[in-house]
Amino acid sequence: MLTAIAHLSGQGIMVSSGLVGGRSAPALKGRFDVATALARVLAGTGLRAQRVGDGFVIRTAIDRPPILGQDESTSEEARGVVVTGTRIRGAAPVGANVVTIGRREIEESGRATTQDILAALPQNFGGGPSETTPGFSARNNASANIGYGSGVNLRGLGVTSTLVLVDGNRTALGAGSTFVDLSLIPSSAIDRIEVLPDGASALYGSDAVAGVVNVRLRDTFEGAETRLRYGIADGFDEVQASQLLGTAWQGGRLAGGYEFYRRGRLGADERTYATEDLRAFGGPDYRQAFGNPATLVAADGRVFGVPRGQDGRTLAAGDLIAGTPNLTDGRKGTDLLPYSRRHSAYLALEQRLDADVIFRAKGFFADRLSDARYLPGLTPFTVTPANPFYVDPIGTGQPVSVRYDFRQDLGPFRLRTKVRNVGGTAGLGFSPGRWLVEFGGAYGEQRERQTATNVVNQFRLAQALADPDPRTAFNPFGDGSHTSAATIERIRGGYRQTGTSRVWSVNAKADGPLARLPAGDLRVAIGGEYRRERNGFSLLQDQFTAAPIDGGNAGFPLTRAILAGYGELLVPLASPDQQVPGVRRLDVSLAARVEDYSDFGTTTNPRLGISYEPADGLKLRASLGTSFRAPSFLDIRGGPGLDQVVPFRLADPASPTGSTPVVALFGNDPDIGPEKARTWTVGVEATPAILSGITARATYFDVAYRDRIYNVAVDFQSVLSQRSRFETLILDNPSAEQVAALYANPYFINPNGIDASAIRAIVDARNANLARTTIKGIDFDVGYATGTRDRRLELGLSGAYLFHIRQKLTQTAPASDVAGNIGNATDLKLRARAVASFGSIGAAAFVNHVGGYLNNGVTPVEQVESWTTLDLQVWHMFGADKGALRNMRLSLAATNLLDEAPPYVNNRTPFSASGFDPEQASPVGRVVALQLVKSW
Repeated sequence: MLTAIAHLSGQGIMVSSGLVGGRSAPALKGRFDVATALARVLAGTGLRAQRVGDGFVIRTAIDRPPILGQDESTSEEARGVVVTGTRIRGAAPVGANVVTIGRREIEESGRATTQDILAALPQNFGGGPSETTPGFSARNNASANIGYGSGVNLRGLGVTSTLVLVDGNRTALGAGSTFVDLSLIPSSAIDRIEVLPDGASALYGSDAVAGVVNVRLRDTFEGAETRLRYGIADGFDEVQASQLLGTAWQGGRLAGGYEFYRRGRLGADERTYATEDLRAFGGPDYRQAFGNPATLVAADGRVFGVPRGQDGRTLAAGDLIAGTPNLTDGRKGTDLLPYSRRHSAYLALEQRLDADVIFRAKGFFADRLSDARYLPGLTPFTVTPANPFYVDPIGTGQPVSVRYDFRQDLGPFRLRTKVRNVGGTAGLGFSPGRWLVEFGGAYGEQRERQTATNVVNQFRLAQALADPDPRTAFNPFGDGSHTSAATIERIRGGYRQTGTSRVWSVNAKADGPLARLPAGDLRVAIGGEYRRERNGFSLLQDQFTAAPIDGGNAGFPLTRAILAGYGELLVPLASPDQQVPGVRRLDVSLAARVEDYSDFGTTTNPRLGISYEPADGLKLRASLGTSFRAPSFLDIRGGPGLDQVVPFRLADPASPTGSTPVVALFGNDPDIGPEKARTWTVGVEATPAILSGITARATYFDVAYRDRIYNVAVDFQSVLSQRSRFETLILDNPSAEQVAALYANPYFINPNGIDASAIRAIVDARNANLARTTIKGIDFDVGYATGTRDRRLELGLSGAYLFHIRQKLTQTAPASDVAGNIGNATDLKLRARAVASFGSIGAAAFVNHVGGYLNNGVTPVEQVESWTTLDLQVWHMFGADKGALRNMRLSLAATNLLDEAPPYVNNRTPFSASGFDPEQASPVGRVVALQLVKSW
């Protein structure tokens, strides 16, 4: 009967054969929701069905877990697996809403990669490290993404504020230990993704401020599955192939898989909006005067354009075009998406050593290569009369400043990256009576290497420009490349930066019943963890010296040790068996975690959760707790290469000259500590019996986030023009002694030659615990499902709506609402679904909507239109009687079926410009993919 209910409803029902063996069930006839059907079937058996995630677990009414020696391979509780949001086996997280993306939803989405699957999640904001943001944004550590990885950014609070786990374990991080690279996880190996959009540091420790994303792999897979996928879009194609194998025997199982993925590069030339010249869209022209042919700036500041159609060898001053610079589009010939090739594999082993002892081990490996054509370096250089091709625009014989595009000489500036991630876990579980005690350890390592080529070596260029021999001198005065190949090779430079992240951990945990209460067992989970994290960095530099040199380690390697202890208590206060009027079920959970960090001290975070069911089909829930984020290694490093004291002239509307000389401090504040947050949620879940098949969930959330680490250098140029925001960081009229002390600082540099006597202010632009953020909003999901697994219809709408994101950059700054502003999450994000299957054929359609927002990064502020796309997939499943085709699924999928271009955005960035915003919309366009999945 349980099998029949699972088959008809399409929902997972997990049960130990030891619990139901030899039992019979009454007949069931009529229309019921799954919970009601299970309650009727289990009435009088001493068993009950408990919802866990999107499925059900059948348990004894007295909560007694099955014995490990029994055949409970499908029992989540007996296998020691817990749902994200709790540490207690087999229990649903109290007071929390867990969004589960199951294997079926992954297949129906038609999306190929893990990062693309999570990109469709309404709670996820695209800002931060991803494959599309390098060169477009420095926000949320996007510029530190040397491996071209992709993170997840719940609520738009930053990738560092979202904790990502793999099978409940922390893994090595990338980009200076700031985020887990989702693109390394093979999507074919995922069983489900559990997303807890709620503060959870009381359970998991640092980073779980906006929530937790737990990727569960297919550890219990049995049989064989072969997958082949080919996708094509305008400008690139992609190939995906995988093989899964799994087997089980008495007391054990082994499962593993391998996936290959390759995607071609997507060039900016393939998309009209990927340009610095936005005039075609009604915007400005951001092209710069670094052209080929070049732009010359004479000693008196006048600008001249080098004419086209000549080689620079007979150029005269009269040939130059006065007042007309030669502009170049920095985006031309660059990539919006890099070429990418990945291998990944995993292996999971489980073996019972005796009736009460079980051993588990898992291993993971991933290797990815990327290759991107990046934005060219734009640095003017000086040419003196010593150069045999020198042209004097004004006839004074003085040096001329040249703005020149080297790409026709050197080729495109290229970034090649290699990322390798390895990890493993192992542990023993003991079952003394009704308790489970576990001991385990884990290790993870990620290595990233980025190699830049076709970069100008400024030292060797200066030599080539001063060379009087026309055969070997560098010639920047022609149209195209008119310098000898040997000289071009001589000025060709580059650099290589390497990062390494390692994490070791050992842990112990016990959970089980403490006492019997009228409503059920009082259950507890207690545990401890010791973890060591290490991050290293090195740089080989060939840009500014005659030969490559060691560029230093920028203050790395850095290491920290963390000792943590936690506890969680589940208190059932009322159950259906008690028949309390107005209270069908009432559960309370209490959790707390204490962590001691070797580099900044101790933090304690509690959490309270309440789940209340006044009637069958209606649940009310609430949670309240605190969370924190430990500073990343990028936040705490210091020393040469990072700390700097630099004089500048900043724009200042209060100055009669329009600018004020200041001396600025850059780097990290040595007193940086953890970020802290208070989070609370209130939610409702309804599955009304009178509306069979209808489910509705809504959660109101409130996050007060303080002591946020903020890098003032991002807004440094506007510090004096926005005094109300940065008042506490500005010291006006410093004494001569204060300025002298800064000028004597070992990290002082003065590229602009500003005298100490001219300084009128000191600006502290160091990374520090400055900002406060308050975010409020609502998550919701409404769905309707009917039919059986073979003949099924499902409709639904999920979304996230933000009431506001109030932000203060400093303690005294006024608060501003940044929700719906560029660089932040939009007010509204929706995903509608419609899935239908009729025997062997089926179809799934999804509508994705990103609300419009304001571009306040330009003046005047501009409105950005909303973006709506349609995904569609159709499939055919060949039955068991089809010979070689049996158990084969053939599907055709199209993401962004209508090829909707991203909305126009006047997107001026510190690096360049473009006509779209990759944090909110993808430049990929329509992707059509054919996929074959064969089960053996």
